[in-house]
Amino acid sequence: MSTTPAPPPDRAAATAGTPSAGPVRERGDACPGALRLHAADDGALARIRLPGGVLTSRQASLLADLAETLGDGHLDLTSRGNVQLRGLPADCGGLLAERLRLHGLLPSDRHDRIRNVAASPLCGLDGFSPDSASGSEGAPADVQAWARELDGLLCADDGAEALTDLSGRFLFGLDDGRGDIVALRPDVTLIASGAGRAGLCFGTTGPGLRVAAADAPRAAVLAAAEFLAVREASGSTAWRVRELAPGARPTAARLAERLTEAGIASTPLPGLRLPPGEPPVPGVVTGPDGTSALSVTAPLGRLTAAQWRLAVRMATKEGDWTIRVTPWRGLVLPGFPAEEAPRLLADLADSGFVTSAESAWHRAGACAGRPGCAKSLADVRADAAACLASGQAAGATALPVYWSGCERRCGHPGGGPWVDVLATGDGYRVTVRDESGGRQDAGPRTVTTAGLAGAVAAARTTT
Repeated sequence: MSTTPAPPPDRAAATAGTPSAGPVRERGDACPGALRLHAADDGALARIRLPGGVLTSRQASLLADLAETLGDGHLDLTSRGNVQLRGLPADCGGLLAERLRLHGLLPSDRHDRIRNVAASPLCGLDGFSPDSASGSEGAPADVQAWARELDGLLCADDGAEALTDLSGRFLFGLDDGRGDIVALRPDVTLIASGAGRAGLCFGTTGPGLRVAAADAPRAAVLAAAEFLAVREASGSTAWRVRELAPGARPTAARLAERLTEAGIASTPLPGLRLPPGEPPVPGVVTGPDGTSALSVTAPLGRLTAAQWRLAVRMATKEGDWTIRVTPWRGLVLPGFPAEEAPRLLADLADSGFVTSAESAWHRAGACAGRPGCAKSLADVRADAAACLASGQAAGATALPVYWSGCERRCGHPGGGPWVDVLATGDGYRVTVRDESGGRQDAGPRTVTTAGLAGAVAAARTTT
């Protein structure tokens, strides 16, 4: 299959017509997938979706093979917990798809791009449960099981076919109650609430509904169907729930009716509020069963095939044969003997992984930049690496930082606050942004590359 050149991502235009019409997008969704490749300056780009972020060792090995034999030898981790391959030949689509299908990474051609499912990556690994968070006893919610069931429903031929109209940017968020996935601002959110229950809402705040945990994945599918129905009725072309005009957004009341029609009981949650939580911290994650997991991140979200293979070998020889890709461009490797975990973490550090929250590279990211992207005004990865190598602004409390080569800011963090380092053609503009609160600092600084490290360090320590 040949690639289909993708137009630049669109911005939602001003609301057309009445306030209920919602935003109008001038072009269709060109989000890449495993079948629809994006033509970049450095070759074709494929995005392989990993619902819940989970890979078996065999699947992970395949991705390394594909990166080396078809791509540029690197694997990029995305802000949805997916993996991208770059530098692919323009005519490799058919071969790529065939190999992904054989390894279970492309279960449905028609539903490929809608399989955006983020789940709490530490679920079941550190003893956290919604009940324990409130001081009582309870079993951890298995949001990974939700992710598997939800993916099966999304790919099913019956009932979910209409969901192929979802944008490739529509996000299902499955939060085990710690708030990490809530911070990503999903479109449909399931929040484990203990004792076999789950909260369901559009976006991340109430009003919502409480459903049985066993019904949660099916309820999420019906919520997505309700979004599409409301979008069609309003005449909007919105890709995300929050892009709909306030008066045209789906409601919990109408969703409750849809659930009832499907045989799913629900009760109102008038004020569903879960504060955004923090992503996994790099380091050893101690489990309640005597095993440990390793949490690491990829420098600027990119790994070489050799680094990736090291993680796969560890997972296969000493772990539980799985790898979890996180929405914060990291990996969680579960199932290691507790006494071996520090040594294995040190091996990952020696290979170039970020293994400590004290590192300046912790919570730092960048878009592809030059030469891979024609729209970029700078080689942002090289400039970011030089900046971070200075060691300034290291520390667990430093704000996240993201370098962007143009105003599109592809892959930037959601919510906030975060430091926005934007290439201008004459240097960089450094700004502290907070999309969750709609705030932005009043004094952005424009600096040359010579002054970039100091400006970024100052911004990252802003309180």
